[in-house]
Amino acid sequence: MEMILSTRVLNRALLERQLLTERSAKTAQEAVAHLVGMQAQAVNPPYVGLWTRLARFTADDVGSLLLDRKLVRMALMRSTVHLVTAEDSLALRPLLAPMLARTATSQFGRQVSGVDLAELARVGAELAGRSPLSFAEMGKLLAEHWPGRDASALTQTVRNLVPLVQIPPRGLWGNNAQAVHVTLGSWLGQEPDDSPDLAGYIVRYLAAFGPASIPDVQKWSGLTRLREAFTRLGSRLRTYRDERGTLLFDLAEAELPDPEAEVPVRFLPEFDNILLSHADRSRILRGQDRLRVFTSNGIIRSTIVVDGFVAGLWNVRRAEDTATLVVTPFTGLSRQAAAALAEEGAGLLRFTAADAARHEIR
Repeated sequence: MEMILSTRVLNRALLERQLLTERSAKTAQEAVAHLVGMQAQAVNPPYVGLWTRLARFTADDVGSLLLDRKLVRMALMRSTVHLVTAEDSLALRPLLAPMLARTATSQFGRQVSGVDLAELARVGAELAGRSPLSFAEMGKLLAEHWPGRDASALTQTVRNLVPLVQIPPRGLWGNNAQAVHVTLGSWLGQEPDDSPDLAGYIVRYLAAFGPASIPDVQKWSGLTRLREAFTRLGSRLRTYRDERGTLLFDLAEAELPDPEAEVPVRFLPEFDNILLSHADRSRILRGQDRLRVFTSNGIIRSTIVVDGFVAGLWNVRRAEDTATLVVTPFTGLSRQAAAALAEEGAGLLRFTAADAARHEIR
């Protein structure tokens, strides 16, 4: 009979594996690899996510890695843009290809009905392999091959069928330049792995997010039918149950933390994967707070974490020469928690608003 893990045990395990119980000595590249990528459809959130996790971090750490092609931005898990290491881009893109293709079919199948998708992928790859293109530019070129078709649907289908990367300056700190794309192979000088390792992928997920259920892994990745892969891992895994009776898997050698261990307050950025990578998010986000964090238009707001759980929202407002960090707790904070947030928030302002003459916290 499996051991039952309390929500607090799962919470502390998640925080520890997400490098949030204490700032890690890992480099930015090592942290991105450990986290198996960071959701990055907005430019700055991954930087804040690394700042809150690492002992030594500057925005240039990621910027230089992007320019040196050691980190890349591309559509991966859940068909959303992620910041990943070059090695992971080559390994993960083929593994996720079936999910990405299904997503394209479900979203744009009607608009591209009758189009030879293999030919569309071939033409799209040829165009993006020749020179960097925005999606608007690619759409115009694709429309020349398929006149009368929705150019955006053609482009978005190519985006899911062909490994495309967003290249700098898009993705550099504070740089919201229009995204332009090239093929992954042309950018890295190496083609994606032709023998993707699903078992290794699951092991890495558990190392960063476990213990977790099969639906949790499916929610994070977008992949389905994973039970056989879990079975193949055999003795490399051990099992537990959560308080609801859900079967959880973990690495056999992974230790569980003290559920009563004190944890620091943290500021999480928009779209942080810690809030997106489980089917059951109660280990960090209480059910009544979900609608405050997840908006109807798909935004996942920046949050504060107090005693391991999401406890409010934050944002930085700029007015003339002043940057103000506005913290909005869901309930009253203890004096100790408020002081800790003020101290941590001052560091956040130094990172996110270094150019402001004045910093304020409200």
